[in-house]
Amino acid sequence: MPYIDELGIRAQKAKEELIGIDTDKKNNALKLMAELLIKNSKAILDANNKDVVAARIKNTKESLVDRLILNTARIEGMANGLLEASMFTDPIGKILYEKDMPQGMKLKKISVPMGVIGIIYESRPNVTADAAGLCFKAGSVVILRGGSDAINSNKAIVKVLRDALGMLGINMDSIQLIEDTSRDTATQMMKADNYIDLLIPRGGADLIASVIKNATIPVIETGTGNCHLYIDRIFNEKYAIDIVLNAKCSRPGVCNAIETLLVHKDVYTQILPRIETVLSPYNVQLRACERSIKVLKNAIPAVQDDWVTEFLDYILAVKVVDSIDEAIRHINKYGTKHSEGIITDIAENKKKFQEMIDAACVYINTSTRFTDGGEFGLGAEIGISTQKLHARGPMGANEITTYKYIIEGNGQIR
Repeated sequence: MPYIDELGIRAQKAKEELIGIDTDKKNNALKLMAELLIKNSKAILDANNKDVVAARIKNTKESLVDRLILNTARIEGMANGLLEASMFTDPIGKILYEKDMPQGMKLKKISVPMGVIGIIYESRPNVTADAAGLCFKAGSVVILRGGSDAINSNKAIVKVLRDALGMLGINMDSIQLIEDTSRDTATQMMKADNYIDLLIPRGGADLIASVIKNATIPVIETGTGNCHLYIDRIFNEKYAIDIVLNAKCSRPGVCNAIETLLVHKDVYTQILPRIETVLSPYNVQLRACERSIKVLKNAIPAVQDDWVTEFLDYILAVKVVDSIDEAIRHINKYGTKHSEGIITDIAENKKKFQEMIDAACVYINTSTRFTDGGEFGLGAEIGISTQKLHARGPMGANEITTYKYIIEGNGQIR
């Protein structure tokens, strides 16, 4: 029997056992998962070190190694995400809508589990705990398929989470990890519509494109972040400098970091040299348009591909625009509908930007780095949806449920 079929059959059995699981039992399991993550930190960090060493041997760039690294603080963050999920209102069984029908029947629309959710993701082993915890809170089984670069970390984390389930008498197959990280298993997973109800890819553009092209399962597209920041003609200079530094350099390898800086023609000679100065300690490579390169000391000329690239590195494309309208056109043409920001003191431009920009998250005078389930009060997140159907932006437990209608009558016929 193919490997994915074996996991799928076990997932279907676990799904049946999760139906009707009470809220307290789910919350107690999440709390125990968090406790065991902390208790088993050393084993997890030892496993993670193997992955980090292997990545550096392969000369993986450091901004991507950073996504892979776990430390005590990041494990505590994973545990805290599970604890937060345990405190949220149960997303299952909510009455979303109800009415008395004219025929005398009562109609209710209630939230129900998705069933079995598959997650395909790269690097970032914290996604393993986040995704597993949120799917469990939402009453769904999860099948996780991380990248080969994080396999040791993922095995260690999933063992802890499954142990917590087993200790409470919950089917351990509610959380499964695909340990064979070959391309074949990814392809098989994309076509396992007999077992998986929803597939969520979380990673780079190539991964997401592959899933969209090959999957026979409904997909929620997440992750790719070609994010922009536009500095308008009237703006707060301190805001601008602090936000550019944070949005580019705090963690350049994540999807909510900016990749392109747009600056109004009236202010670029004033602000760009200052921005270059604050970015220089981070050795940020500036790829500049014809006008901006004239006021920058160490920039290189931008090429067309720079406007469409998610660098995930200390690289920033820079372009001077003639108006907010040109900035909006550029963003809507090249952006990935993830997170876009404006620095402005002009009220009508704030309004225009928030109305005209087509993105899941639009920021006014603040950093794009806040696009995160935890920052939005959702606890851990399953990913950032960049599409419009079903869910958009950071996805918490509520965004990975579905619903059904319940109609109760007393003999009515049509």
